[in-house]
Amino acid sequence: MALNAELIERVRNIKLAIFDVDGVLTDGSLHYGPDGEESKVFNTLDGHGLKMLRESGVELAIISGRESKALERRAKDLHIAQLFMGVENKLGMYEKLLKSLSLTPAQSAGLGDDVIDLPFLVRCGFAACVPSAPVYVKQHVHYVTIAQGGFGAVREFCDLVMQTQGTWDAAMKKYLD
Repeated sequence: MALNAELIERVRNIKLAIFDVDGVLTDGSLHYGPDGEESKVFNTLDGHGLKMLRESGVELAIISGRESKALERRAKDLHIAQLFMGVENKLGMYEKLLKSLSLTPAQSAGLGDDVIDLPFLVRCGFAACVPSAPVYVKQHVHYVTIAQGGFGAVREFCDLVMQTQGTWDAAMKKYLD
């Protein structure tokens, strides 16, 4: 999906990117070990995209409805300080996050996959979802990624923001020099 002039302007204003976890940072599968411990599989390309987006000046946040030691470790590895787990009211957390960072909804972007994400997605300046999201979620976002959750959707989103904000070339320079 190409961005029109209105969406380009929306993306240029982004200072905060918020991500859901299951179905976005992962493929949405839940894996349980023999003792009930949960594990998650994260995509390294997504992780590097998050790192580059953070280094470009965009604040990152994760809001998840589930608690997860694996997620806690992943956020730590990626230096994502704004991690909120076990959140039933994502809208309330979104509003607190904006207030704490002194940002407006227009300065926020979100990537989600299900109805639990809609309360904050519909308020973001730029909202996106993965292609496996239900049709009623797709109807309320500005962009649907080509890649699936856990398989590059986050990287696609990060690259799109950096390219639109004009920070992509600087991010690539250190790899090409």
